[in-house]
Amino acid sequence: MVIPTYYHAPTSSEGSDRMRGSDEQTKDMFSYLSPEQRVRPDHPLRAIRAMTDDVLRSLSPRFTKMYSDIGRPSIPPEQLLRALLLQALYTIRSERLLMEEIDYSILFRWFIGLSLDEEIWSPTVFSKNRDRLLRADVASAFFDAVLDQARGAELLSDEHFTVDGTMLDAWASLKSFQRKDGSSAPPPDDPGNPTVNFHGEKRKNETHASTTDPDARLYRKGQGKEAKLAYLGHVLLDNRHGLVANVCATAATGTAEREAALELLKPARRAKTVAGDKNYDVASFVADVRELEITPHVAQKTNSAIDGRTTRHAGYAISQQKRKLVEQVFGWMKTVGGLRKLRHRGGELVDWIVTFTAAAYNLVRLRTLLAGA
Repeated sequence: MVIPTYYHAPTSSEGSDRMRGSDEQTKDMFSYLSPEQRVRPDHPLRAIRAMTDDVLRSLSPRFTKMYSDIGRPSIPPEQLLRALLLQALYTIRSERLLMEEIDYSILFRWFIGLSLDEEIWSPTVFSKNRDRLLRADVASAFFDAVLDQARGAELLSDEHFTVDGTMLDAWASLKSFQRKDGSSAPPPDDPGNPTVNFHGEKRKNETHASTTDPDARLYRKGQGKEAKLAYLGHVLLDNRHGLVANVCATAATGTAEREAALELLKPARRAKTVAGDKNYDVASFVADVRELEITPHVAQKTNSAIDGRTTRHAGYAISQQKRKLVEQVFGWMKTVGGLRKLRHRGGELVDWIVTFTAAAYNLVRLRTLLAGA
């Protein structure tokens, strides 16, 4: 029996004149390439870094007022904000993990402004500096400065908007939702992770509160949905290019979406129309919007607060089409920005992080719009 043999012709990369490369890791002590040279010219972060630097330069006077004239130099607030921006852009769950990523990522070090040899900060740096950034309302100022760039590039209409809200899960367990008067009996088993039976107990925001995040409220999205401890995030969207024109976070209540929408609309002095889903088709909200001299283009319920005098115009159909862009904002903020489950507690801090994440979304959107211009 003859066993056939097959000849495998070497490819161009398998030529006989090549020797096997070594798998040993080199221990080079020096590198002659800077982080600037290692980031390719067309990397998406370059455009975002350029816009961010412009924003931070405009905020420099505000930063100067935040710090004392004496004492040891602190970590520059510009670097802290760039690091927080990376956390939103790359869905990094915690500050501890963020520090680990910065430690070995040349791209992250370049974006923040750190050299390859600089020591990485302790994660507690963010905890210590967050109050200072919160008191100075840096997130709102950063958001407004990003919006000014969009306005300067003539990417905002300032006339036609969409309002909407979304539920944000609070960083608090339902087990922490206990009676305010302290009458709940202590659990008999493990106090660190007790077994709690809620069946048959009426639990309301009026009588109960979370012991870990008192600002979080028990809320459910609709009939048949489970109740969760949550906040609400609200967005005013510019219909021209889907940029966030205003944003805030509030306590989770049944009327919070409409109340927040009115507050977000007040600074929009040139607004002509505002779209919204059926939750905004309420007579009181429609009347309040018209008092602001804005036409409500809300989706109609069976017994609608608007009629054919509004819906007959072509602009109403356009608003109903454009209002769906707001779902892209919420989708990005939750999946990429990491807001599906909040990692901060307290209403003020939640509002700060929601505003800053909306600014990050606008930077990503601006990069795309300016690249296609």
